This record gives sequence, structure tokens and C-alpha cells, in this order.
Amino acid sequence: MPKQRKIVCYIAISLDGYIATEDDSLEWLFKVEGEGDAGYGEFIETIDTVVMGRRTYDWVMEAEGGKNPYPDKECYVFSTAEQGQKEKVKYTNEEILPFAERLKQEPGKDIWVIGGGKLLHGFLKEKLIDEFIISIAPTLIGKGIPLFQELDFEIEYHLKNVQQFGQFAQLHYEMKK
Repeated sequence: MPKQRKIVCYIAISLDGYIATEDDSLEWLFKVEGEGDAGYGEFIETIDTVVMGRRTYDWVMEAEGGKNPYPDKECYVFSTAEQGQKEKVKYTNEEILPFAERLKQEPGKDIWVIGGGKLLHGFLKEKLIDEFIISIAPTLIGKGIPLFQELDFEIEYHLKNVQQFGQFAQLHYEMKK
């Protein structure tokens, strides 16, 4: 029996828990001394599907000069405005639980929920994030977009691994079953 796909959040945060500044800037992140690709190359080989919110998709496309950085991956963008498919990107406004359950049942590698915070919250609310790989930058940015919105539920994870990549500490958590 093939193993069921996992849904993984691989993300970088500031020391005070933000994924970006209020104006979606990541300049603070790019100033931090890293080491190699901080495990990104190894991680990207474990997934074949990326899922993100519309704001995150727009940011990624702008940062990449309009070029899809994941051309060999199935790409889903949650959007209330746009639907259908365009250039290897499938837009959806499906409810998260049936969407995720369907993807997990399909054959393939793991699934990467890139962000943003609102979409991640929806996946967490349904207890769908199987693993977190969080790279913590030693920078305080004071305010911005938090990794986690306020939660009215609990989910327990256990620490699987800790690695250092230059000035980044990378924590790998797995959901307790």
C-alpha cells in the first residue's frame, strides 16, 4: 500500500514570529547569513504539489519576474476572484477539508502549503498540517504578518529534528497522531 501524502508547511519566520512585514517585504530575511540553500533543495524534491493563497502567489510571481518558480509542480492557488486554470496554475475556492483530503488520496509526493497566514490558518483549523519545517531568522521585525493567526484550538506536534544553516535555526515538527 503506498504511503499517504503529507501536507507540509516549509517556511521562514523572524525571531518574533512574522513571515513578512506589513507591506509583504522579506528584505529582512535576505539580509541573514545562511548556509547553502538551507535544505530547500532537499525539501523541494520531496513534494510535487504546491498550495498557496492569492496574495502569496502574486508576491512570488512578482519576485520571480512573472515566471512560475515551480514549473514541474502541480500548483493550486486559493482565490475568490479567479477560477479555472492558467499556465500550470489551478485556481480554486474549494473548502479546504475536501480539497486536502482529495489531494492526500491521489498518488504522488508530499504537498507544500507555502502560505499565506490566512490559508495556513484554514489548514490548521482542519488539523491538516502534518509537518512544519520552520527556519527562524535571528531578526526582530516588530510587526508584520504573523505565522499563526489567533487559534481557538490546540494541535500537538513533536520535534523531529533541529538543524543550523548559518544564522538560521531550522525546526522540523511532526503532528502527534
